Amino acid sequence: MKTEIGITEANRQAVATELAKILADETVLYIKTKNAHWNIEGADFYDKHKFFETQFGQIDELIDSVAERIRSIGHYAPATLKSYLNLTHLTEQASEKNDSQGFIKELLEDHESIIMVLREHIKSFTNDFHDLGTSDFITGLMETHEKMAWFLRSHLKN
Repeated sequence: MKTEIGITEANRQAVATELAKILADETVLYIKTKNAHWNIEGADFYDKHKFFETQFGQIDELIDSVAERIRSIGHYAPATLKSYLNLTHLTEQASEKNDSQGFIKELLEDHESIIMVLREHIKSFTNDFHDLGTSDFITGLMETHEKMAWFLRSHLKN
């Protein structure tokens, strides 16, 4: 059935394409956070193991919300690892050591990178594609990543 929500098909397609990239970024970040959760070592193991568990739980919810946003504007969400690796701007690079500082620095860089991508899209979704709903949606997504980045940053030594 045709999606009639006051946004042209061309604009919905353009938004869905950008959301697919965001979905890929979220999925890669999820896997990297799971990696940190599973493979953390050191005196702070238990604390960081639980911390990463909280973060990947939050990211899991973000993944679902991005995929549902894609569906709500009338498109299908990509759902293969191959497509995510082709769409993401993040790398799979893993920390050389399995210590909390290395994992946290890498994850923080990824969150900050995602924040910048989201921030760039806020105006374009509104002004170029006339999709205020997605603009508002990614503003909330950005705010969640900002808070998660703050939590990561707070664990780093000066």
